[in-house]
Amino acid sequence: MDKPVCLIDTESDGKLCVQPSALQILQQIQQPVVVVAVVGLYRTGKSYLMNRLAGKQTGFALGSTIESKTKGIWMWCVPHPTKAGTTLVLLDTEGLGDVDKWHAAGRCWLPQTVSRQRPSSGIGLAHPLPSILVTVLLPVTRSKTRETQVFSPAMCERGMSDIVTDSTTPPLKALNRYVTELTEYIKIKSPDEVLDDSEFVKFFPNFIWAVRDFTLQLNINGQDATEDEYLEFALKLKLGNSKQVNNYNLPRECIRKYFPSRKCFTFPFPTNPDNVSYLETLDPAEISNKFLEVTDRFCQFIFDQSQVKNLKDGHTVTGRVLGHLAKMYVDTISSGAVPCLENAVIAMSMIENEAALQEGLEVYKSGLEKLKDSFPLELNEITLEHQCFSLMATQTFMKRSFRDDDGKYLTSLEEAINRQFDAYLWDNEKASEAKCESLMSVLSDPMTERINQGFYARAGGYDLFCKDLEDIVNQYNTLAYKEVKIAEVLEKFLQEKVAITTAILQADDKLTENERRICEERERAVLLEQEIISQEERQRQLEEKIETEQQNNEERVRQVIEMMENEMSRQQQETKRAMESKLREQSALMEKGFQEKADRMAWEIEELRRKNAEVEESASRKYAQMISDQQRRNEQNMEVLRQQHSQQMQAINSRPRPASRSCSIQ
Repeated sequence: MDKPVCLIDTESDGKLCVQPSALQILQQIQQPVVVVAVVGLYRTGKSYLMNRLAGKQTGFALGSTIESKTKGIWMWCVPHPTKAGTTLVLLDTEGLGDVDKWHAAGRCWLPQTVSRQRPSSGIGLAHPLPSILVTVLLPVTRSKTRETQVFSPAMCERGMSDIVTDSTTPPLKALNRYVTELTEYIKIKSPDEVLDDSEFVKFFPNFIWAVRDFTLQLNINGQDATEDEYLEFALKLKLGNSKQVNNYNLPRECIRKYFPSRKCFTFPFPTNPDNVSYLETLDPAEISNKFLEVTDRFCQFIFDQSQVKNLKDGHTVTGRVLGHLAKMYVDTISSGAVPCLENAVIAMSMIENEAALQEGLEVYKSGLEKLKDSFPLELNEITLEHQCFSLMATQTFMKRSFRDDDGKYLTSLEEAINRQFDAYLWDNEKASEAKCESLMSVLSDPMTERINQGFYARAGGYDLFCKDLEDIVNQYNTLAYKEVKIAEVLEKFLQEKVAITTAILQADDKLTENERRICEERERAVLLEQEIISQEERQRQLEEKIETEQQNNEERVRQVIEMMENEMSRQQQETKRAMESKLREQSALMEKGFQEKADRMAWEIEELRRKNAEVEESASRKYAQMISDQQRRNEQNMEVLRQQHSQQMQAINSRPRPASRSCSIQ
């Protein structure tokens, strides 16, 4: 993308909508994505930071007035600067406190804005979509008319700590409300399921706090401090249980509790106040070196520390999946419901598993389809290709699918591949049959001409006929030895010549009646022998198919085990991330004397351990069942083939073997 496009906007009736053109772009991105979203007050330089992340000076709109230039959520997809094969998706959002919308009562606002009628209508989008959430704050006040923006040194001096809960302006009040009501805007499971909100730490994005126009010294109690230490200082809780203390602590507790990773950047004034609104057009020499240095650190941190976006349970999100998620969440919000991560994952798994099935089948079909121009082929050639593309199809399916716990979609893929393989075998056999019949027709044309001319209707004609027939069979076997239908076409040819052979035999006056009877017995024997040869060839082909399927079954089981191990590993990483966050928070609470809160956190940690143990045990049982089901399906398929093999063997063994063969094919 050479420029951003609008991803989410509002329709005339105030409902959220996803722009089809943006969805089309996301559908084309098959790579994993790192999603960075920026939220915060309007006119705080969010768009400038996102342009820098995109490696551009311009792109996202920067306004020069109190009117917000970014309406809705805008998206810019660019190659990730440091992660090969990954796309960086930047989401720039309209800001809190936009004058045009602050008085628009009832409008369905976007993620970082708060509607007076339905505050939960869009805020949830700020969390399930990104893997990194950047919140930009500017220590400013607004005039009562909200028509001008002035920098307030007094407010700057109060520090970032007060910014968190400052309710002197509607935008900051909205931000406070936004932070403290996160669990009302997004659910992990359906509302009727009880779930401790401590689970949110597993799924929330990494949190970056960017403070613009920061003028304070990074100093705590006379000691120099880092930006991160200053952030943690700002999030420090107060002792006590009064209403005022609880109101002070609540947003801080939310941030500490829900966001497993926190980072802070403090940006100084970028330039002369008169030029702030024109950052995108300023010469770099006119911008503060310190501001540029912090901006570079900010960008580099995101490039280096950003993780690929994952769904709940760790499934990697591609651009295509991100588009589905955005559409799903927006539709949910527009319906008046609260976005639910679990429901989204279930719905997404159905979409992706069906698509994975079709994608895997297409891999198989496109590979085998190329062989059709080369039909007929030897059975081992098409079998080897079937085996190769069947495994490729399964790998393709497993790469995209997730939560196919009962193996429904994998089974459907296997059945579809088997049906397709049988169809290709049929096409190959028909091509082989046509080739063998054409060859037999060419080889037998001279003999057919002689038959029509009555050449063999004389004394000694039977021996001449047998010699010509033997020559035809020898040539045919030499030229068609690779064909899968060689035996059946020859059997059919000999059956068609029975009446002619009998007529020539009866017309040969040179033979006695006894010699004729002997020749007739030999002719019947050769037909029986050729029928047995045809059955044995079909049996050999079936045995080859059984061997191939056995190898495919073993490989599929191995792939299922590998997929399950990867899923288990992703879940364990989620758990580790959440556990480490809670342990850090518990340690901090104990250190600061919040024993009651630390005890509560200890209980949450134990609950998390218990739930994780249950999840792992359940997953182990689920995976064991999946492997068992896969092996059972494999065994059922093999049993069908073995029964076919047994029936063919019985048919072959039940036929009497001829004692001798006719002169025609000796």
